[in-house]
Amino acid sequence: MHDTIIVGGGLSGLMLAYTLHKEGRPFMLYEARPRLGGRINTVKSETTGAALDLGPTWLWPEQQPRLISLIGELGLTSFPQHDTGTVLRLKEADGKLESSENETLYGGAQRLEGGMIALIDALAALIPPDNIKLGQVLTDVEERGEHLALRFRCGDETSTIEARRVALTIPPRLVAEQVSFKPALPDEVKQAMQNTQTWMAAEAKALIAYPKAFWRDAGLSGNGSSEHEQAVLGEVFDACNADAAKAALGGFIALSPEQRQNFQFGLPMLIRSQLIQFFGTDAEHGELQFQDWAQEPYTCSQLDLTQAFTQPTYGNPLLQQPYWYHKLYLGGTETSRFGGGYLEGALDAAARIHAQFTVAPCLHTPENRRCVIRFSDWVNTYRADAMSFYQRYLNQRLAEQQREQLTQLSLLATVDEIYKKAMLVVEELPFVTEMESVVNGRSDLTPHLLSPFMGFNETLLAAAVEFNRSSCAISNFELEHKPSDAYIDTIRRDLTATWREFALNVNTLLVKRSTSQVATTA
Repeated sequence: MHDTIIVGGGLSGLMLAYTLHKEGRPFMLYEARPRLGGRINTVKSETTGAALDLGPTWLWPEQQPRLISLIGELGLTSFPQHDTGTVLRLKEADGKLESSENETLYGGAQRLEGGMIALIDALAALIPPDNIKLGQVLTDVEERGEHLALRFRCGDETSTIEARRVALTIPPRLVAEQVSFKPALPDEVKQAMQNTQTWMAAEAKALIAYPKAFWRDAGLSGNGSSEHEQAVLGEVFDACNADAAKAALGGFIALSPEQRQNFQFGLPMLIRSQLIQFFGTDAEHGELQFQDWAQEPYTCSQLDLTQAFTQPTYGNPLLQQPYWYHKLYLGGTETSRFGGGYLEGALDAAARIHAQFTVAPCLHTPENRRCVIRFSDWVNTYRADAMSFYQRYLNQRLAEQQREQLTQLSLLATVDEIYKKAMLVVEELPFVTEMESVVNGRSDLTPHLLSPFMGFNETLLAAAVEFNRSSCAISNFELEHKPSDAYIDTIRRDLTATWREFALNVNTLLVKRSTSQVATTA
């Protein structure tokens, strides 16, 4: 029986493993690929030795404090992205190149010496090799009372591993598509997974190593873009190392995944042809490295392939809370509200899961575990019915001809009623509180009772806004029908205040009961 299993050996999973190892806490990490890093994939040029990043390339020091801190802790070195010189643009396939002088495109971005894989290699070197298993594809997760059973596939063989808790640090869409859960996760959670686009999953990238940075000698920055329909490379950039001794250009492929497959044999020639358009015949004979992420089954889901990519909003609360009574945790960069999609988001998700591990101690008695299960089932029922509460309160206010703060007051009345009912349930549950610790004024039971409500406010608010938009009765109230950001923020603050009061009341009740039971026992 393992204490903690981490599934996913990208930056998020490795950071969580590294953090647990520093604390001396047991864990195992399972990765589907035969390598670590996930979407971080750096290859070494066979001709020049250049580190060519086929996945994430840049970091932004002012916007990514966790990443900058980790780079410093690991003793790695970053350098500024080359961004000076003439920028080239091709707006028509048979048109003339346009140029602009002294235009910077990368806003203070930096890169890592040795490529982003240096980050993965440095973390992996600090984790015992026996704690990492490669080539292990997760297929099933089953709740078995106090622990979970995970089934992995490795080639033609399968194995079942048991653990007290599991962190899935892989893209949510892949979890929804490739992993079977028993019992099934709530429908709203699976929907949230399916709605969360995998960052850059259907993209492709080319890196070309050269003996020298001839474009710099010509006063060019290496930056370029093609905006016409026949473009093969939509964006081109300088990919040299810090002193340009190892020269390279990089580019993002403009073709769709389907087009890339149709032209896969001729694609290298098309890439070189466009580089010649930009930089002349010197660009023809470099060493080409290519990565089509849409063909990576452990990055790109079927939904990522079939749905058009739009700028996503990451950090769905439903993907940030633990499930199965603090035994199942969801992670990866797409679950983060801060830097979601980027390396910073991967680190933020790892920090969140680690914090959740810390604040959710194990329950010490079967009676308390049964009470938590009963309460969680009660909460799930009322969460499902919350919109009917909201509509009832909204209709009451409309019948009373109220015209202001309809959404705000109806939502507050909804959560207030549900929280009051929840307090009555907590009061009736037969917890054995003297068996659970009270540390710094907080009962160990408190996070277990609050966990089923995680994400409740945001989910209810989003559902109410969507209902209002489609309601004929609300269409006459502009602010309610199409609420402004300021109004939404006000509602969110009020809901948060109500939640904090409920959380405080729950903890106060548990602490008092614990004190009372200890005194009675004495």
